[in-house]
Parts: sequence; C-alpha cells; structure tokens
Amino acid sequence: MADAASRLTTLAEELLGEPLPVRLRAWDGSEAGPAGGPVLVVRDRRALRRMIWKPGELGLARAWVAGELDVEGDLYALLDGLSGLLWERGEETRSLLDSVRDPKLRAAARALLRLAGPFPPPKPPAEEMRGRSGNRHSKRRDKQAISHHYDVGNDFYELVLGPSMVYSCAYWTEDGTLEDAQRDKLDLIARKLNLQEGDRLLDVGCGWGSMAIHAAREYGARVVGVTLSREQAAYARKRIADEGLTDLIEIRVQDYRDVDDGPYDAISSIGMAEHVGAVKYREYADTLYGLLKPGGRLLNHQISRRPEPDEEAYEIDAFIDAYVFPDGELSPMGSTLTTLEDAGFEVRDVEAIREHYALTLRRWVANLEADWDRAVRLTSPGRARIWRLYMAASAVSFERNRIGVNQFLAVKTPVSGVSGTALRPRVWNEKTG
Repeated sequence: MADAASRLTTLAEELLGEPLPVRLRAWDGSEAGPAGGPVLVVRDRRALRRMIWKPGELGLARAWVAGELDVEGDLYALLDGLSGLLWERGEETRSLLDSVRDPKLRAAARALLRLAGPFPPPKPPAEEMRGRSGNRHSKRRDKQAISHHYDVGNDFYELVLGPSMVYSCAYWTEDGTLEDAQRDKLDLIARKLNLQEGDRLLDVGCGWGSMAIHAAREYGARVVGVTLSREQAAYARKRIADEGLTDLIEIRVQDYRDVDDGPYDAISSIGMAEHVGAVKYREYADTLYGLLKPGGRLLNHQISRRPEPDEEAYEIDAFIDAYVFPDGELSPMGSTLTTLEDAGFEVRDVEAIREHYALTLRRWVANLEADWDRAVRLTSPGRARIWRLYMAASAVSFERNRIGVNQFLAVKTPVSGVSGTALRPRVWNEKTG
C-alpha cells in the first residue's frame, strides 16, 4: 500500500473540510503534511478501524493506549494544534461519519474504510474501565470508580507526583520547585481555613495524607481524613506513623456521606468534588455544611469547566471517563458557587488559579517521561501512555482556558452574622498566629 500518509491526509481533510494542522507518518513509512513540527505517527492501520467505529476522542484514545498512535516531537504542540479538531468541534467530530450526506464525503468515507483494513475493530485496551455496576454516583459505583483511578500502585504515583504526594494543583512562584509549590498550596489552604492548634479538620478525599500531615504538624490541628482508596489509606497511615503524628491524625476508608462525628471546625476538600457528580453536588454541599460547627470554614478546591450554551447538552469527556476518572464531572464555577450558597454557606472568597495547574501538570509529565521505563514496569505500557496523554492534554486545556481551577472559601455563618473573617480577608497571604 504505497504512500498511505498522503492518502490518509487527503481523506481526512475531505471529511473534516479543512487541512490537517500536523504532519502525519503512516505505518508504511510515508509522510504527509506540514514539516517542521511534531509528527502524528499511525503505527498500525488498526487505529483507523478504532476511529471509524468510535469517531472522535474515544477512538483516538483507544488507538493511543494500544500503541497504534504515537507522537514524535513536542506532544504539547501537537495537542495544541489538534485542539480545534478534538475539542472545539464538539459533536460535529463525534458524529462525522454518521452524518455524511455529500456524495464526495461518502466516497471519502468509503475510501477510508478500505484503507483501514479488515473489520471488525480490535477490542478496547485492557485499561479501559468496564463492568460498572449500580447507579452513577451511588456509593458502590463511586467506590469502583475511585479504585480504578487510584489503586494502580503507590510507587507509580510517587514517580509522577514526587515526594509531596499531592495530587492537585500546586501554588507557584516564579522560581519555585514542585515541592515548594505543593507545600505553599497546603499552607495557603490551612491559612484560609484559619487553622488553630486543637481545631478539628475533616479532609475529604484525603489522598495520601499530605494535607492532614501539614495541618497537624504545622498548625497542631486534629485531623480526620477520608478516602475510598485502600491503597491511599495504607500509604497515608505509614507516613503519619513515620512523622509521629498518629495521636493527631486518623485516616479512614469511608465515604464522606457516612461521616457522622461532627461538628468540625474546618473542612478541606481538595480535588475531590470533581468525583461527586452534578446530580449529587447539592447533597455534597449539604453534607459538609451539616458537619461544620457554626462559624466553621470550608475550603473547596475544584476544577471547573466553561459553561455550555445548553447545559443539558453537557457530556462527560469520553477519554477521561473510560480511562482516567470514571463518572467524573466538571461544573462551571458559577454553578459551584450557587450550590454552596443554596446549601447555606456564605462564600467569602473565590481564587482562580488556572495557570498554576498547567504548570503543575507539565512537571508531572516531566517526572513521568524522565523515568518512563520504570513507570511501564510499575503499571503497564497502556497505563503509562494514558497518564502521559491525560496530563499533557489537561495542561493544554488549562492553558487555553477550556478548564480552570478555583478555591472557594465558604463559611457556615451563624445567625448572628459574625463570620469570623477579617475585614481585609486575604490575610492568608502572610502566616499569622
């Protein structure tokens, strides 16, 4: 099959109605497209069969995870170049082959089918989430989703996240390290919560225990951390024992909806609300409100998306849902704020730190790429490829303002109206007390 790259490029451009923005290399060694930039490599024509059966993001993801697609050169530049096709065309791309009406496009589609080789398509890669049971965001199904994402080995997360073991957006200065930025983020949250010695802190979705350790060690808080991941809990408990903080910190494998030992002085929820789901977000806000004492503070650190013209048309990202965060959903910033207020909270501050997450993700990708062979040994080639694509694509999404991340400081203000917040509230820029 001579010059598959030229044939594939021509067919793709006829179907898409615009030039491909990247160079393409096919399985026969042929190349086509603009030179001088990153190259999208189609290593096996099975990738085409996947994309024909699942047009759009899921078909591409399956081919990437299986190793049938690859990139030579700058992955970020390629994703940025493809962003208009992958993300901004929306349903137009996903239903492309289903909606072809023009005879010329139908002919191009038939030629693409011939180029793709024998059908049916290959089975999805083993890393794809399958067999979910129960209603979406039920306790049972949430536990399955969390296990799929987090129970892939603590050694793998150490490799990617570094010694801080903080899996959320860091808080950067111009010349800081990843460890500096993660410590600064934890301390920023502690200061926003106005933690004092002896305060009871509930850390919802506590991960590997980093926030709990920081709050206990630096502020003398008494912390309960909850997670649905047994691997996370075991790791956190060992860290806490090594720090000599077992008298101040308790780590539970528990759904936040089952916590019943309030009231707490403060609650931190860092990168957890994305798992809650739109239909359960009011329940989440009500639960946390009920667990706080009057005057208690909530710090909700959450990824957001841009609002849709028709919110009913919002769909969970296919790649993320199948391979990374099953059932994960993002809400617009305004929706989160409204839900917190509807639950009774007084929202005192919102800080948008979108660019900080792009910087964080690029450091995580660098960690993964620097120790690639070990990452593959710790998980699988497919799993390592998932994480490289997921984190790089997410960095580009933050940089292009497709998604953001925000810290909401909310208070369970008592009927007296005394919130306990300073007149100039951003005193957390300097540690006090």
